[in-house]
Amino acid sequence: MHNEKGYIYKEKLSSARTALLFIALMTVFFCLTLWRTKIFTDWNSLGVIFLFLAFFFLFYAANYRTLNILVHPDFLLLKFGIFQWKEPIDNIRSVQLDEIPFLMKYGGAGIHFMFVRKRYRVSFNFLEHPRVCVSLREKRGWVKDLSFSTHEPEILIRTIKELLNT
Repeated sequence: MHNEKGYIYKEKLSSARTALLFIALMTVFFCLTLWRTKIFTDWNSLGVIFLFLAFFFLFYAANYRTLNILVHPDFLLLKFGIFQWKEPIDNIRSVQLDEIPFLMKYGGAGIHFMFVRKRYRVSFNFLEHPRVCVSLREKRGWVKDLSFSTHEPEILIRTIKELLNT
């Protein structure tokens, strides 16, 4: 089933828990900035650090709101705010449910780069959703695997496997 742009799979994924976490962290650091500058009535290094962290988590709250997963017969496209990753289908070796150690799985939301089983990967994720891992035929930079959260891992895996077998 193709839509107007030729996509055979489309999914928009979001996480209220992740959004609330980033907003809470932004608020904490903004309040710490106000507290620090009010007590000392001038800007010092700690106040600047708190303000930087407040803006950092504001960016995270705005940017990592929605993960768009698009599968086209020619490519897999992941869009996370201003960042995107486009992988040609012919560079995908395999796809499977992502099983990783607990600390790596729950070590943060957003986009992360990490080693898993001696393979470098980029991960587009929310904390509470299952993940799919795509192994690449030819690495991109250091990246050998691409993992991302999804609501429908079985459907997504089946869709990509069907493309790999054509």
